[in-house]
Amino acid sequence: MLTPKQQELLSFIQIRLEEGGVSPSFEEMKEALDLRSKSGIHRLINALEERGFIRRLPNRARALEVLKLPDAMHRPQKLVVPPKPQLVASPPIAANDVLEIPLHGRIAAGVPIEALEGQNMLSVPAALLGAGDHYALEVAGDSMMEAGILDGDFALIQRTDVAREGQIVVALIDESEATLKYFRREGPNVRLDPANSAYEPQIYDPQQVRIQGKLAGLLRRYN
Repeated sequence: MLTPKQQELLSFIQIRLEEGGVSPSFEEMKEALDLRSKSGIHRLINALEERGFIRRLPNRARALEVLKLPDAMHRPQKLVVPPKPQLVASPPIAANDVLEIPLHGRIAAGVPIEALEGQNMLSVPAALLGAGDHYALEVAGDSMMEAGILDGDFALIQRTDVAREGQIVVALIDESEATLKYFRREGPNVRLDPANSAYEPQIYDPQQVRIQGKLAGLLRRYN
């Protein structure tokens, strides 16, 4: 069963495909559903894809195909949407396509820092992101340098609340401090390992640690 927003988005995509043969942009979807950011659209698209209602066409990051409609939705009802400018349609270019994901401030790659806040957006090449919901964090510190994660990098994080042994994760400590580390088990405890011999592992009771995502990729700026 789809949520009202998921069904509304599916209807909008189907209508636009029937009208012009081209799927709407994330900006058009955001305006049609009256959402504040494209990250909400990104989550809805992922949910529809996971449930088998749509698929992203290979090598076309913004091209969508409707695979099926809910039983109660034989034909999507017309949505009232703002008029769109008349443009000459051109095929989406996957290599240059970008997605905007939330940028939640800075995260320590050393000792934990205060829990992350803020809701700026970061444009990321779509090819760097796989399935799932993502956000970005700016890395502060050098404790993960031996894993190739440097101060000032942008860590691209896939949201998840579970982690496997050896994954690099965002861990929230005592609901107040966040850090980027390797996730490991040590007996009944959780051990968060740095990737820098100058730093010691951090060991916590499992009740103190909440996983908020796993590392999916990196962006680096060169001056």
